[in-house]
Amino acid sequence: MKSSISSYINTKTSAAPLAVFRIGFGIMMLISIIRFWSYGWIERFYSLPKFHFNYYGFEWINPFGNYTYLLFVICGVAAFFVALGLKYRIAIITFFLSFTYIELMDKTTYLNHYYFISVLSFLMCFLPANAYYSIDNLINKKQYSQIPKWTIDSIKSLIAVVYVYAGLAKINSDWLFNAMPLKIWLPSKYDLPFIGESFMQQHWFHVAMSWSGMLYDLSIPFLLLYRKTRWFAFALVVFFHVFTRVLFPIGMFPYIMIVSALIFFDANIHEGILNLFRKLFKPLKPKSKILKVKTLNVSNQKIILSILMVFFGIQLLLPWRYTLYPGELFWTEEGYRFSWRVMLIEKTGYAEFKVVDGKTGHSFLVDNSDFLTPLQEKEMSTQPDFILQFAHYLEEHFRSQGHQNIQIYVDSFVALNGRRSQRYIDPKTDLTKQTESFKPKNWILPFKDEIKGL
Repeated sequence: MKSSISSYINTKTSAAPLAVFRIGFGIMMLISIIRFWSYGWIERFYSLPKFHFNYYGFEWINPFGNYTYLLFVICGVAAFFVALGLKYRIAIITFFLSFTYIELMDKTTYLNHYYFISVLSFLMCFLPANAYYSIDNLINKKQYSQIPKWTIDSIKSLIAVVYVYAGLAKINSDWLFNAMPLKIWLPSKYDLPFIGESFMQQHWFHVAMSWSGMLYDLSIPFLLLYRKTRWFAFALVVFFHVFTRVLFPIGMFPYIMIVSALIFFDANIHEGILNLFRKLFKPLKPKSKILKVKTLNVSNQKIILSILMVFFGIQLLLPWRYTLYPGELFWTEEGYRFSWRVMLIEKTGYAEFKVVDGKTGHSFLVDNSDFLTPLQEKEMSTQPDFILQFAHYLEEHFRSQGHQNIQIYVDSFVALNGRRSQRYIDPKTDLTKQTESFKPKNWILPFKDEIKGL
């Protein structure tokens, strides 16, 4: 066993797939940053809001006012440098830190693919993605055609984790048998050519889409790994992600996953892609020669592998933390984020806050729109940690205006996956007395139904 592990660790493979992945990742990230800026989302999500919903433990992370634009510039430039393979190690670390900071500034904007980019860029900090076909090769006058196989397999493993956990999360009665929430979303796509009126209104189609999504997620990494099914699997990846992009506004995620799937192909495919780049940039070919060194030996390999073992251990265990909490996961959402649960719930809610003077009993209601943007208000109304954080913000705000003996209660109702609204938060709980922690929130009222599954 020990000799097998040692043999695998010392196995070398072509560096071309990692070079192509680096280029594709850098380009996708640069486009994402430009797209985010061009849509005015920096102002909308980070400049205009009076208040930002922080992640527990990261309350110190906040936007920088107008300097937030500079943070996006740094992130975009770092992505460009990653694509070029220019000062790669500094560039990928800078990208990871800046992108993750952006992600942590307000959890209102949380998306699974933002989390994926953060963990993937963290992984890439430890990989020699500039060993081949990079500007660093020109500067150092060296390039390496062979790198350790585990460097490429680590990316494949992370992609497989994402898909498999997304598939396992879909094994629940709401998704498979009630076709929820697709049954809510798909009918609105009636205007799609050819299939809009014919299929989008049909229950059988909603069920078929649900089962197809589950089977796709569970099988696609294995189909990509097996050479005989790889091209078929890649065609499925392209079709699936393009189709979901047509159906849902999920930004760059489909294209990121399509580009990421290329890592599963053999080196000759990636050499072909690099040859296209060579032809494209042939006029810029430098006169200085690059010394070709056959094999790259990763320095501090044992330390890096130890870090990656911890990293993958966290990725495998973190999605299961929800089992430590009572109640229905989709209802309480305790342990829901960072677990690759993609598009599984549709929640609508209503939350009315009442500020009470604990001594006199005088009270008044809060207009949430005085403090929150429409998106923040929508997200807050259905997620208990948002509700608690907003209540504490209101406490601080009204105390600063001279109010004393403040107690805050919320009248909250939530509808989950097409069900009738149910009271969500115990209306007798003074939220100012509650603190955020990893402990279960016993002031969330029980879910009056059952969702079976993982």
